[in-house]
Amino acid sequence: SLLTEIHLLKTLNERISADALNLTKALKGDSKTRGNWGEMQLERLLEESGLGKGREYEVQVSLKSEDGKRLQPDVVIHLPEKKDVIIDSKVSLVAYEKFCCSEDEDGRQYQIRQHVTALRTHFKSLSAKGYEDLIGVNSLDLVIMFVPVEPALLLAFEHEPTLFNEAFSFGILLVCPSTLMATLQIIHNIWRYEYQNRNALQIATEAGRLHDQFVLFVEALEKVGDQIKKSQEIYDIAHKRLTS
Repeated sequence: SLLTEIHLLKTLNERISADALNLTKALKGDSKTRGNWGEMQLERLLEESGLGKGREYEVQVSLKSEDGKRLQPDVVIHLPEKKDVIIDSKVSLVAYEKFCCSEDEDGRQYQIRQHVTALRTHFKSLSAKGYEDLIGVNSLDLVIMFVPVEPALLLAFEHEPTLFNEAFSFGILLVCPSTLMATLQIIHNIWRYEYQNRNALQIATEAGRLHDQFVLFVEALEKVGDQIKKSQEIYDIAHKRLTS
């Protein structure tokens, strides 16, 4: 089963990475299109994880913070016990695309630094939004930042090994398609066990009610037996008076 899941993750990773690279040139000049595409990749992962839209997660929910500021996180994933996880998609292709196209080593190194800076700027601004203060969302003190172009995030980690821990110190978890899918699978399993526990509790409750009905039924039968016994005694007395 684990081997099958690994193959599925590998296939999914390869497909998403190929799609991302094919769309790089088309998306690099339009931030709105990039954002929409990133959200589409995120929602596709959510659908393939087994989580249900409108049940275990919600998309583009408009929420207010305690100070009245309105925010719209890309995805809010619900957890058992009324906990929530927020995911924000970040498509940063400009510097990464220039890095891929550059043939000059100095230029490539410069674009890598620009790419890392763009990621760092985004997770800092994401942390500053204060999603944990949103009304109606009991968020964990952690926001997942999704980078749909997996090679882009891996390149940033390779150039800046401390980037992951730096983002984590701001309450941001950097993920790419494969690591996000693994996280979503864990959440899906948590919900599966939660539903199993709820079903077990419901079964136990119904079984308890059924037991109570059996007890009442036995008590009623015992009363019927008592009445039959009394009727037999009265019959015997009547019969004896009549015959003797």
